[in-house]
Amino acid sequence: MGLFGILQFLLLPAGLSAQPTASAENQFSAANDVVWTVPGASENDSMPLGNGDLAANVWTEANGDVMLLVAKADAWTETDTLVKLGRVRVQLTPNPFAGAPGFTQVLQLEKGRMELKNGENVMVIWIDANNPVLHLEAHLEHPGNLRAHLDPWRKTVAFTAQPVDSDFARVMAGGAAPRAEPDLIFSAEANRLTWCHFNSESCYPYILKQEHLESLLAKYPDPLWHRCFGAALAGPGLVSRDDSTLASATEGRDFQVDLVALTQRPVESPAVWRAALDDLVDKMGRQDLAQERLAHEQWWRNFWNRSWVHVTGSDDATRVSQGYAMQRYLMAASSRGELPVKFNGGLFTVGRDVPENFKQTNDEHDPDYRAWGDAYWNQNNRLLYWPLIATGDLDLLQPWFAMYLKALPLAKDRAQLYYHHDGASLPETMLSWGVPRLADFGKDNPTNEIQSHWQKYHIQGTLEVIAQMLDVYDDHPDAEFARTALVPLADAIVTFYDQHWPRDETGKIKMSPTQSLETYQLDAVNPTPDIAGLMAVLPRLLALPDNLTSAPQRTAWAKILHDLPPLPMGRTARGKVPALGAGDANGTPVILPAEKYGAPGNSENQELYVAFPYRLYGVGLPELKLAQDTFAARRSPQNTCWGQDGTQAAVLGLTEVAQKAAVAEFTDYGDQRFPWFWKAGHDWIPDLDDGGSGMITLQLMLMQCAGKRIQLLPAWPAGWTADFKLHAPFDTTVEGHVENGKISNLKVTPEARAADVVIVPGR
Repeated sequence: MGLFGILQFLLLPAGLSAQPTASAENQFSAANDVVWTVPGASENDSMPLGNGDLAANVWTEANGDVMLLVAKADAWTETDTLVKLGRVRVQLTPNPFAGAPGFTQVLQLEKGRMELKNGENVMVIWIDANNPVLHLEAHLEHPGNLRAHLDPWRKTVAFTAQPVDSDFARVMAGGAAPRAEPDLIFSAEANRLTWCHFNSESCYPYILKQEHLESLLAKYPDPLWHRCFGAALAGPGLVSRDDSTLASATEGRDFQVDLVALTQRPVESPAVWRAALDDLVDKMGRQDLAQERLAHEQWWRNFWNRSWVHVTGSDDATRVSQGYAMQRYLMAASSRGELPVKFNGGLFTVGRDVPENFKQTNDEHDPDYRAWGDAYWNQNNRLLYWPLIATGDLDLLQPWFAMYLKALPLAKDRAQLYYHHDGASLPETMLSWGVPRLADFGKDNPTNEIQSHWQKYHIQGTLEVIAQMLDVYDDHPDAEFARTALVPLADAIVTFYDQHWPRDETGKIKMSPTQSLETYQLDAVNPTPDIAGLMAVLPRLLALPDNLTSAPQRTAWAKILHDLPPLPMGRTARGKVPALGAGDANGTPVILPAEKYGAPGNSENQELYVAFPYRLYGVGLPELKLAQDTFAARRSPQNTCWGQDGTQAAVLGLTEVAQKAAVAEFTDYGDQRFPWFWKAGHDWIPDLDDGGSGMITLQLMLMQCAGKRIQLLPAWPAGWTADFKLHAPFDTTVEGHVENGKISNLKVTPEARAADVVIVPGR
């Protein structure tokens, strides 16, 4: 199956993507298992489980109850808010986990499951890698009872056939924003209980009308309206006690609880959704659980055998190694659904119950809350997806590409309506269907321009998505992916840059007024990230086989490349990149953030986009010293969250800086018991930017590729030992052992690519 074939499966249940067959058990995944010997007390003591689409925070409470906080990647409400499916409390009587001296709780990465144990009392919880179902299996030393109870924090109402009272016509005409509706609880059947959230309205018409796009309402289906998501609880020998409770019919020693989840869009009514879910529950109940468990464990075995980086040599190295594995695990647990992982918490946010109508804050919030809201912020989200190329986790990467591809047709129409020219731009902070978030565009904004100074002209991120697609194509040349995904997106984006900006007196494109990322706002001219992005992707587009592109496209791309202004250059002032563009004539030559720029409004180093993400400068490339001097003069050092000291230093062969950043990124622990729920730096918990940046940094310290050339150890510290397997261009994998700066056991597949491997130690 090609890459685009995988893309086509994104809307099907997780696990249907083709997976490689593992030849042997990976020896490194189990080394990162997490073992706790004391039961938990609250949601801040949770462990993560997931199959890429369905996920759960799992914890124990002081009385031994086991809590399941369940999330799903496509659980988006009428207000375009990603919420949890719900929370389930599982109670055993008598409870073997309350005050138990021999208690253990283990997150088994190699099997994608969690195990609670005390003596012969065992509970295993896993979310099937191949089906939308969470399984809880309990074996008790002595007979007892089990109770599973839906434990909601959002408002719930009993399902009725009567429509909810609303201003439906006005909302769906774009005249008003919808209100958040309660969840629905169905009357219990004899052996199961069911609940859902049904979007009887949608904010989609309101947002499009506010952004002067109401003429497109009939052309592009509403992604929220009549979306219905929820779950059912069932299990052998369990009976309904009320609409929210299942319990064992008799005492026993073995119990099973299954939570089966389903999202449909559009669906006529909750009753229609429930009928489909009942069919799915029945289907799951007929499956051979032992066989499903084996298939689930095989998926995880295959996953861990695709790639690994295992580091030793110091306490810091060990922490880096475990952080790398945990970030990859978190992505596997949450990035095989309809939409990409949210950078600000992913599917693993937690929170306490708050009073109804309570205004949520960072200090007091329920599990649905996340700082920075529900839009996708490219600068943050990209960091989660870059490292999945070198790990070969293409199934985890595809939701990211799919979001941009689905948004492209509307974005092209938006460019025509707003600017009356071809191409497309997609904003930095965008809703999943490709328009700016309303908080940035501005309510009752009479213009077509985003009102937020932080985001007004910020469209650079799509160039980075194209660069990611090009890397994927280089690694796995797939003509169908190129024709149907890479080329259409790339052509639309570069066409926008071509047609949107005038030429100056020399015939070069003049990007003005614009901004250089979020730091130099409104008055920048020819920002370096945009120029570098175009310089990086256009030659690679032109190098694609002619049968994947058209002659008019190649002609247009060549002209755009010719018309690009040069990268802005200057000299340092007092050893730093000059704050206002006026350097010292005797200063060191450096790359500037833009041709012209004003006072900074954020803490980014735009000039270093030439290193990462765009790799115009780096180890083995010309003028490395210019880029290293630019790095040394950067205004805003930052090596956690979306700070890029690590990624850029690694590209530039600055080993000590990269090593320090990798440690900082992978030890930026949060205040939750599972430390890899990275703390909220600029984002939210877990701040997946930390783990994503750390993965990129570590990979680039080990391996950097330029064309066919595979450079090993370009920024690897001599004191760290590593075993690794990474993916490189032309369907290549590279495995080896690094110790004392030397590589042994090098295995390059296919063998012919070994001739392209060089050892290039960083400084």
